[in-house]
Amino acid sequence: MTDLIHDLILKSADRAPDAEALLYQDQIMGYAILAEEIEAKSSGLRALGLSRGERVAVYLEKRLEAVIALFAASAASGVFVPVNPVLKPEQVAYILTDCNVRILVTSLERLKLLRAVLPSCHDLHTVVVVDAKDQLPVIAGLLVVSWGALQAANQSRAILPTIDSDMAAILYTSGSTGKPKGVVLSHRNLVAGAKSVTQYIGNRRDDRILTVLPLSFDYGLSQLTTAFYAGAANVLMNYLLPRDIIHIIKEHQITGLAAVPPLWIQLAQLSWGRVSPLRYITNSGGTIPRAALDQLRNALPETKIFLMYGFTEAFRSTYLAPEELDRRPDSIGKAIPNAEVLVLREDGSHCVPGEPGELVHRGVLVAMGYWNDVEKTALCFKPVKPRQSGLPLAEIAAWSGDTVQMDEEGFLYFIERRDEMIKTSGYRVSPTEVEEVIYATECVTEAAAIGVPHPVLGQAIVVIVTARKDTQLNIDNLLAACKQCLPAYMLPGHIEVHEGSLPRNPNGKIDRKLLFQEMQHLFARIDQ
Repeated sequence: MTDLIHDLILKSADRAPDAEALLYQDQIMGYAILAEEIEAKSSGLRALGLSRGERVAVYLEKRLEAVIALFAASAASGVFVPVNPVLKPEQVAYILTDCNVRILVTSLERLKLLRAVLPSCHDLHTVVVVDAKDQLPVIAGLLVVSWGALQAANQSRAILPTIDSDMAAILYTSGSTGKPKGVVLSHRNLVAGAKSVTQYIGNRRDDRILTVLPLSFDYGLSQLTTAFYAGAANVLMNYLLPRDIIHIIKEHQITGLAAVPPLWIQLAQLSWGRVSPLRYITNSGGTIPRAALDQLRNALPETKIFLMYGFTEAFRSTYLAPEELDRRPDSIGKAIPNAEVLVLREDGSHCVPGEPGELVHRGVLVAMGYWNDVEKTALCFKPVKPRQSGLPLAEIAAWSGDTVQMDEEGFLYFIERRDEMIKTSGYRVSPTEVEEVIYATECVTEAAAIGVPHPVLGQAIVVIVTARKDTQLNIDNLLAACKQCLPAYMLPGHIEVHEGSLPRNPNGKIDRKLLFQEMQHLFARIDQ
């Protein structure tokens, strides 16, 4: 039987139908019921006209319906597109339009926010509202149906065969040109990732995994897929304060938790008390500062800590085994199971130990490329020289753009990013996307967004601007424009007014490296 991503749930339901699969607030759903819900909703999606390979977007906070919708889209031979719930309407509309979404699953409150932008989403024909209790809103040109009606749909179109190399999901990540890029993942990508993570972390059926990260983030989605692969329980949480996470860990006897460095830094400063069931924690999306890591180890002496490195285009690349923490806490480890990580020079030749080079990931986890973007795909997904001669077809690997080096024992160490992306709160933020909002105010002649070191966020966003001569520049107005158009993690922590034109490099472009050198002292002034 072909392993498709929704099959993970169906197989776990066959093995242990009464085992807990999902928990959200006071709701508990076993594997058998979850499988039945997915099959019913997939039938409903097909009845709405969803065809093989068409996209279903899910714009919801973490809740049972969000998970069911994602896997039902897969079971209906469609492609699911999880949309970060913190995105603004214009950003959501861009995603819906960019990958030609046909069906949107959302809530009544979120639908109200989207009303003005949905008419521009030319391929969208249906909106499914998960929490509508009374009359559904009327939106010109769109069919709006309730979650219950989708459940009741019993007209099933023929299911076209799906194989594991077909598209399963599109995850959007910030792009260097300002617009997000849709990373296309196959069923094989997702299942292989779940299997690999389960193997090195040692997930098992009695695990209870807490999901606090967005499902639009591959690291967040992975908490679902690994739980379903192992037949474990997954607890969904939309937290307000970090201390709420510790409370849920104790209440639900959580055994596994994944987070990004800014959250770990906050959690490290809290009192954990006794949390004996917590078997492991994992980190990705940046480096945990040594002080915070030491605090976590002291607070959780019996908990295994896995430090990991990954990028959406290849899911997860490396991990540092817990037993290596004392010997090499600054390492990002070695390749995860069923992946090979290379350190290459620009010409594709292999670096020697200690020589900096680009981290290149080869294997089954390499994504299918960027949706509808040949140029950007060609920059990241490039061939590697085969180790054996005689292979007529080139193998495509994912070139990360990150500089690393490998020691004599094969352990990898991160050095720097090559591109201009800002890594903040576990997200990659495009400078251009922030700059476009600033330019739209028509108050500045130049703007450059950069990331400066920050003890909690990893990097804080600083925008350097030059004022128009005919305008009285008001920083509060610029910040208000950003708050209206950008989610919280993209907001500048500081806006600096520069006298005269911004510095240029020899190519005539804004010299971001020089601006970084001038501005990096600001991290101490930015609110924690």
